[in-house]
Amino acid sequence: MVTINFITADGTRVVAQAEAGSGLLEAGQAAGMPLEGTCEGQMACSTCHVVIAAEWFARLPAASTDEEDMLDLATGVCRHSRLACQLLLTEALDGIEVRIPGESRDMRAH
Repeated sequence: MVTINFITADGTRVVAQAEAGSGLLEAGQAAGMPLEGTCEGQMACSTCHVVIAAEWFARLPAASTDEEDMLDLATGVCRHSRLACQLLLTEALDGIEVRIPGESRDMRAH
């Protein structure tokens, strides 16, 4: 199991666990995070935009050009932004800290 520390827009820490090899998007959705993932991981939207804590960011594989292009469309993007649908959880990421941007929208909740 991989532990993920989600930090919500209001600063609340939500600790979740997921199997190694599973996606960060699915782990976040299972933990109740407002990550819509409209395109279901096809990189056709940016509704799963997250910000990875600086100390964890370098441990991730580099973003593809397509992911960087989609991040250009996300609100509140910063240097450590990624699309959760593009990140697989590994044992090396056990304890990762992931912030949910304040501008996130989840239409599933409406």
